[in-house]
Amino acid sequence: MKPVISIGRRKTSLARAKIREGKGSVIVNNRAVEVFDPELARLKIYEPLQLVPELAKSVDIEVEVRGGGYMSQADAARTAIARGLTEWSNDPKVKEIFKRYDWTLVKSDVRFKETKKPGGPGARAKFQKSYR
Repeated sequence: MKPVISIGRRKTSLARAKIREGKGSVIVNNRAVEVFDPELARLKIYEPLQLVPELAKSVDIEVEVRGGGYMSQADAARTAIARGLTEWSNDPKVKEIFKRYDWTLVKSDVRFKETKKPGGPGARAKFQKSYR
């Protein structure tokens, strides 16, 4: 079967997942996912694989992630993996399983941090005034 390439995004992270027939290995940025740190990010990447274990054991997944922080990269990677598995299986039940668990597995979360504006320490807060 022909390999499937899927994309996942979160904030400034972009993940590309390549899925092909295999024995269930998952590689993220040329490293096995088992050594991916921190553990919370690793568990996030594992989520779509645990929802459809029989499908995950029959394919090899290679993910390349760029940009953003480690949690943003983990979110992007899990979305790319879930989208790829959905396309690979060609089964609407798989997509429904992902959707019921968490909608960001199927559709990327488009929210960004609001930019800082002048006149304050953050996006909305303004510097305090004192007239004494």
